[in-house]
Amino acid sequence: MLRDGGIMLAAGVGIPILAALNAQLGGRIGAPMAAGVVALSVALLVALVAVTVTGQARALALVAGQPVWLVMAGVLMAFYLLSVTWIAPRFGVGNAVFCVLLGQMLAASVIDHFGLFGARVVAMTGQRLAGILAMAGGLVLIQRA
Repeated sequence: MLRDGGIMLAAGVGIPILAALNAQLGGRIGAPMAAGVVALSVALLVALVAVTVTGQARALALVAGQPVWLVMAGVLMAFYLLSVTWIAPRFGVGNAVFCVLLGQMLAASVIDHFGLFGARVVAMTGQRLAGILAMAGGLVLIQRA
């Protein structure tokens, strides 16, 4: 559990770094969407190495038999990367990532509450809702600064 939390914490640390680096690349080459393509291409290469090293490459053949909606995560990943690369330079990396985090909390709470996509059901409690509202309030305060 602690290891998993540490990995996810590192992934969270990586998100604003990703946004800043890719926004900088997009600015330097004058094409944010092209910078997104570069990032996604590098991500694909890294993922292919990881799937090969872990011995999971054969599982890729099983994807063809899965429902199309299960592979739509790639569309969402591309949307995130392209949108943050385009918006972060104007909106600020912190503002962009904070909005992403708020959206993640909202979506995750709905997914958990209803057990969508096969997720474990975790009811929306008043405490969870208060936490989301506190984040939304924080976003308003940050925007006014």
